[in-house]
Amino acid sequence: MGPRNTGSEGGNSVRAYELMVIHDGELDDVQVQEELKDLRSRIEEVGTVADFDFWGRRRFAYEIDHKTEGYYSVIELTAEGGAMDPVERALRIADNVVRHKLIRLPEDEAARRGLLTSSAD
Repeated sequence: MGPRNTGSEGGNSVRAYELMVIHDGELDDVQVQEELKDLRSRIEEVGTVADFDFWGRRRFAYEIDHKTEGYYSVIELTAEGGAMDPVERALRIADNVVRHKLIRLPEDEAARRGLLTSSAD
């Protein structure tokens, strides 16, 4: 037998995620805000945005795709397992996204941040 999903009740339970996105530093402020607005609406189609933290334009420690600066954003969100796949796919092929990283937060960290309610009855 292969590995099994041992998630709660076998269904797609709500999970907490943190998404960091770096947009191309050559964009102007209006373009970046439009990109972020589109990203937020994509996320809200499949989940709930808990916090949207725009860090602004930052210099990279090293060149990425011949670029030296980018606009950083960190988003805390909740969504069902697998629901973020289309969002991640869109970020992967977007021309204005230099890098992105989606991580699933451990349940204790998600609870500490107030993203998930305790499942204890």
